[in-house]
Amino acid sequence: MKHCTTASGRLAEDRALAYLQAQGLILIKRNFRSRRGEIDLIMRDAATLVFVEVRQRRSRQFGGAAASISPLKQARLWHSAQFFLQKYPNTSACRFDAVCIDGEALTWLRHIFSA
Repeated sequence: MKHCTTASGRLAEDRALAYLQAQGLILIKRNFRSRRGEIDLIMRDAATLVFVEVRQRRSRQFGGAAASISPLKQARLWHSAQFFLQKYPNTSACRFDAVCIDGEALTWLRHIFSA
């Protein structure tokens, strides 16, 4: 299945960001890059730092957006989060979330994996 284009990926991130902000989360950083990967959104949910992966698929036909978060992608997110925390020390709790967009349906998944 073909991944989304840069323009559609940006629109998916914009939609996810607007949704999460409407839920009360505060944007800390967008598109944080490390040598091992990228974190789409880093946000604060009360006292918790949240690393957010945004995934978009046209449909759920082949497992959908959530199924596309492979163990390799999880490892890349984990390593990028570690790099972020070294660069910007943080004493609060952290978690990994995903915003999955399948067609027009948006789903916010909290705690998608733990380290």
